[in-house]
Amino acid sequence: MWAIDLAKQRNAFIAAKDKHASEARQRLVLRILCNADLDELIAQDDESKSQMCRRLKRLIERERLKGVKGHWSYDLNRHIGLKQALDTLKSSLREDAVGE
Repeated sequence: MWAIDLAKQRNAFIAAKDKHASEARQRLVLRILCNADLDELIAQDDESKSQMCRRLKRLIERERLKGVKGHWSYDLNRHIGLKQALDTLKSSLREDAVGE
């Protein structure tokens, strides 16, 4: 019985750790590339969010092209962080639109 509780606690810890790492990656990429904060972006209106979504899509495409070409400055973590930030922003956009 205690082994089951230990396994549940371990899985919860790993999930929390992964979520924290994902959020940190998103915040770092947004701060460096866009000079923006994730919390501020989520609090903005729908027009600003959609404009930032377009900007993030362009940045993701640029990263993708760097990866395809094998460019020395391509960074997979930056690419992943951009994609996760875009997904987070899109989900907050949909939640606001649904809530209205």
